[in-house]
Amino acid sequence: MRAFEATQIFFDAAAEHLKIDPAMREALLMPNREIQVQVSIEMDNGQLANFVGFRVQHDSARGPMKGGLRFHPKVDLDEVRSLACLMTWKTAVVNLPYGGAKGGIGVDPTRLSEREIERLTRAFVDQIHDVVGPDSDIPAPDMGTDHLVMSWFRNQWEKYHGFNPAVITGKPVEEYGARGREEATGRGVGTLTVKLVRRLGMKPEATNIAIQGFGNVGTHAAKFLSEAQFPIVAVSDVTGTYYNPEGLEVRELLRHTMKHPKGFIEGFEPCEVLPRDALLNLEDVSVLIPAALGGVITEENVDDIRAKVIIEAANGPILPQADIVLQERGVIVLPDILANAGGVTVSYFEWVQNRQHYRWSLDRVRQELDHTMNEAFETIWETAKKHNVSLRTAAYMIGIARVHRATELAGMI
Repeated sequence: MRAFEATQIFFDAAAEHLKIDPAMREALLMPNREIQVQVSIEMDNGQLANFVGFRVQHDSARGPMKGGLRFHPKVDLDEVRSLACLMTWKTAVVNLPYGGAKGGIGVDPTRLSEREIERLTRAFVDQIHDVVGPDSDIPAPDMGTDHLVMSWFRNQWEKYHGFNPAVITGKPVEEYGARGREEATGRGVGTLTVKLVRRLGMKPEATNIAIQGFGNVGTHAAKFLSEAQFPIVAVSDVTGTYYNPEGLEVRELLRHTMKHPKGFIEGFEPCEVLPRDALLNLEDVSVLIPAALGGVITEENVDDIRAKVIIEAANGPILPQADIVLQERGVIVLPDILANAGGVTVSYFEWVQNRQHYRWSLDRVRQELDHTMNEAFETIWETAKKHNVSLRTAAYMIGIARVHRATELAGMI
């Protein structure tokens, strides 16, 4: 199933409850603009290399569009379109004054040198600089990009438009970035996991957690949840699943990945090393946190899932057919458009600070983040109870209703 098709299925389920007519549904789903560009750079060996870049601007009814920029070999227009659409509902769910966008380049950044990545970033900005900006579309880090890429992006954009750090978020702290931005998505995942588990009457110390993917989001979620007394019994990355039924030593694990040349878990002890996909169906896991790529829980493997709760830290990790099976089995799924919204929330705080030319403390960033995520969770929980729907459908209902209302008030339809 294509990524945008899956997003549309979840959208339609919520739109049906909201009784939105077919023409309005089409208008809300259709992106405002889709951009595809050729990005050519000179490699370190002097040869010319050509890449394809995308930027999809989905909706601006509630404010400037916001969305990440990813460098990954599987980036294509359908994926970027789906992620831009998800960003529209995500920003609405946590009630940020934004619309949704997304961008990316089809490239494997691990095969490029740092200088080649910089040239690629700057060449991409050259192609799209006139359609992004602090009042129209504000990019941010995503898979395969980081604070350095954001710094290069900002510098190249300012060559055309002058000083304005609010053009992009996720920048280095010393380059007008926000304190707490790097941890934000993982912290948000951790905060909502604690809240949901307690709401379900489960005790943290008796709730085993498995985290698929140990990048930025997975590491910060593991750190937060470990400090909250949750046993982290399994984590995985491209090198395998690392499992200890008594709980992994998260601090030691983080130190190990920091020392590894590529940041992998490979070689960590003491634990049992299992195949990479084994993490999804471990028997003694209560909470499963997919924090890697989308589409990892499908019709083919959903029957093997043993967790009672799934927190979608990645974008779109559960395909619609699998989601139906999980609902029928009573598995509680906290959807991606809420669970991983911590990143865009602190990106908003960074944008606000840049516009005010004033810097917040880390404590204030964390307090504001926790407040925003908790408020959104309570609204979704009550909506799910009131309408007897899943948390996913409730989240989409809230996001779609807010965008729909903003569209009507602006007279755009």
